[in-house]
Amino acid sequence: MKLKFTNLMLAGALCLSASVYAAHGDKPVKGKTSANPPKKFIDPANMDMSVKPGDDFFEYANGGWIKQNAIPAKETRWGSFNILRQENTDRLLALLTEVSKNTNQPKGSLKQRVGDLYASGMDSLAIEKKGYTPIQADLERIDKISDLNGIINELIYERVNGVGSPLFGFGVGQDSKHVDNYITQLRQGGTSLPDRDNYLKDDARSKKIQDALKTYISTLFTLTGSQQDAATKNANTIFEMEKKLANSQLSRVAMRDPNVTYNKFSVADFSKTTPHLNWVKLLPMLKVNGQDTVLVGQPAFFKDIDAMLAATSVEDWKTYLKWNVLKGSASSLSSPFVKAAFAYSSALSGQKVETPRTERMSGLVDGSLGELLGQLYVEKYFTPAAKKYMLDLVNNLKVTLGDRIKRLEWMSDATKAKALTKLNAFTVKIGYPDKWETYDGVVIDRNDYAGNLKRLSIWRYNFNVSRLGKPVDKTRWGMTPPTVNAYYNPTTNEIAFPAGILQFPFFDFGADDAVNYGGIGAVIGHEMTHGFDDQGRQYDADGTLRDWWTKDDADKFKVRATQVENQYNAFTVLDTMHVNGKLTLGENLADLGGLNIAYEAFKKTKQGKSNSKIDGFTPDQRFFLSWAQVWRGQQRPESAAQRILTDPHSPEQFRTNAPITNMDAWYAAFGIKPEDKMYKKPEDRIKVW
Repeated sequence: MKLKFTNLMLAGALCLSASVYAAHGDKPVKGKTSANPPKKFIDPANMDMSVKPGDDFFEYANGGWIKQNAIPAKETRWGSFNILRQENTDRLLALLTEVSKNTNQPKGSLKQRVGDLYASGMDSLAIEKKGYTPIQADLERIDKISDLNGIINELIYERVNGVGSPLFGFGVGQDSKHVDNYITQLRQGGTSLPDRDNYLKDDARSKKIQDALKTYISTLFTLTGSQQDAATKNANTIFEMEKKLANSQLSRVAMRDPNVTYNKFSVADFSKTTPHLNWVKLLPMLKVNGQDTVLVGQPAFFKDIDAMLAATSVEDWKTYLKWNVLKGSASSLSSPFVKAAFAYSSALSGQKVETPRTERMSGLVDGSLGELLGQLYVEKYFTPAAKKYMLDLVNNLKVTLGDRIKRLEWMSDATKAKALTKLNAFTVKIGYPDKWETYDGVVIDRNDYAGNLKRLSIWRYNFNVSRLGKPVDKTRWGMTPPTVNAYYNPTTNEIAFPAGILQFPFFDFGADDAVNYGGIGAVIGHEMTHGFDDQGRQYDADGTLRDWWTKDDADKFKVRATQVENQYNAFTVLDTMHVNGKLTLGENLADLGGLNIAYEAFKKTKQGKSNSKIDGFTPDQRFFLSWAQVWRGQQRPESAAQRILTDPHSPEQFRTNAPITNMDAWYAAFGIKPEDKMYKKPEDRIKVW
């Protein structure tokens, strides 16, 4: 999962499936009548049985489906996650369409704000009429800047007033070494392309992306009145400035070490390292008062941008600040801006046509008022029974992981005891929050789309900084209820499974245990394992970034982690591009651990102890086929290339194939032989958790 929230990304993360019946015998059977035949949870029509399972299990399990299902033009990839997300989007659209029709809801009510935000975004005629007037005042304000002090003041103004976040990242978050406290945090930023390497590489693919960015920049400037020559000059200026920023940034791999990005300074001392950025004065302007320390993710980056502030002309900085306004608002302005934004995005991702406006607005409401919209979603689509089943399943898998930890031959008893303490301290969140966010003070006007977005941005900022000095709120979620994903948060030592993922192919009440354990069970195990992957293992039971390992045990873990890293480094994704084993290590460890935990838990069930076939497949075969169909899918080449740079998850075919090659049970289930392409000698099969 990501940053603090490690996304399983089975979409970005995967989640839920499994039956509590595992521990209780028979399950209810739904809809088994002649008019409504039973659902095939493992359908041979989706498979390609001309492929040997030991040569390419992903293709064997999913090849038929992939051949029959092209990527829709509005998508960059298409598979199990995308289908489920589309189903949830359709559900949200039905809710939003219904609630937005009523124009007489009480002001400030849940339905008024959700419905009117959606309606304002769907009022394309009003949005077209306004053109770029919603940002005109911002551009004019920047035009009036005359000196470096004005540039610095604008950097602050834009954050506080919901305009943007130029040059660097700023926010308030948990102090990972003092987890009961919030602290001001600064981090690298300031670039537009997805990764620093997009600026620093000069291969044909990178140059194409760089040219797309320059075209995007010049187009937005021409749309706001610049002549083409001036717009082209602006694009080159901005690109060179952002390239300097990229050169000062740490790589994604370097930032995987949480100790590398934990740098605490007194505000006064940090200010001495950035003479043009006096944080003693700037923090109160950012509404941060009474704080004497700050966490800085990348101190060298801030030294570099401070020098860059002085070395770059005020006019160039004004151009850069205008670009920050333009890129932050383009997708919410009139159609020429939206089309320019899509053309740029398409060059990066390969997407063929724009996502329909209805779906874009649905996503915007979910992202902006997610815990209001989420209440409508769970009321209609999530039951208390599903939450209870999920909790029971999580508990079953916790017991199994605990048993596996106790049996580890490479770990000492001292470290095992602390690992078990951490496991037992996991907080589990299922479905939706126990306490809903109310978004107090957010005014939503049905006739003011741009104003709504700005007010929401200001509310988010004020909410974030208002946390300083308050107890850490561990009830908050990192995802909204309809999200098809799951996460582990190391600083709260919690695993969370939104309602949106508790559906097939992850989970179905009518499915057999093999299907549910291979789906949601493996997702649950994945999230648990994140607490013990190369990053998560560095946090203790209460979420504190603190070493609890003996040196010998840590060294043994690193040996096994390196084996996983090397296995994935060998996979070729596109042309000569390989999986980045270091970047994806945490997710790969979680996949391997999660699948092993789920399989062992499955073997405790009635079905897991039997050899009874369903639709021609044994229980063990169905377990592994269920795992494979979770990752069923394909992606466009542009998207695949970009994900190699930015995504901590390996491509789906390797998420399917790599973990199983380390599991003896898979070899037995499908009769895998030494001559098969995926075969690994027993002594080469990697075992970590």
